[in-house]
Amino acid sequence: MTPDLVGGLESPDYASHDRAAHGPYKPVFVGEPKRELDELLTRYPTKMAALLPALWIVQREHGWVSEEAMEEVAGLLDLTPAYVKGVVTFYTMYHQHPVGKYFIQVCTTSPCGICGAEDVVRAFLRHTNTGELGVPSPDGRFTVIEVECLGACGFATPVMINEEFIESVTPDKVPELLARLA
Repeated sequence: MTPDLVGGLESPDYASHDRAAHGPYKPVFVGEPKRELDELLTRYPTKMAALLPALWIVQREHGWVSEEAMEEVAGLLDLTPAYVKGVVTFYTMYHQHPVGKYFIQVCTTSPCGICGAEDVVRAFLRHTNTGELGVPSPDGRFTVIEVECLGACGFATPVMINEEFIESVTPDKVPELLARLA
């Protein structure tokens, strides 16, 4: 069995998971997620090699990777919590705080900046009522961030919404993109 580690636009995997709203930490690796991890471990030469997929499972299940989750993963993979935290903080794909159900990344590097990326960011902030980069919207549906490069300089401005890659986004296209998420 190959675990589905990638959510789509309709995926509940990106629901906002706020510790205060959901009570004390609940372990991730019980039931099906534990079976997924056990199966993953058979594919790698060491437990350490399964760290990135294990973190994806955490993020899929909880919406983000908390300190408690890092400790849980460390224990299961015979790693130190510091090592796991080093990996989580190195890779920008892991959320270290709660995010909205729809995680919106807008490329703002120089080529995209020249093509109006800042206007695209402002349009997303305005139409999602987030008001601030990296902070979930009041309804928990959206988080908008700027990213350095999505690798599509010829199709400025690229945007990712969860795992969907969208090219040539302009401020005028933002309401239409968000309407698809309703």
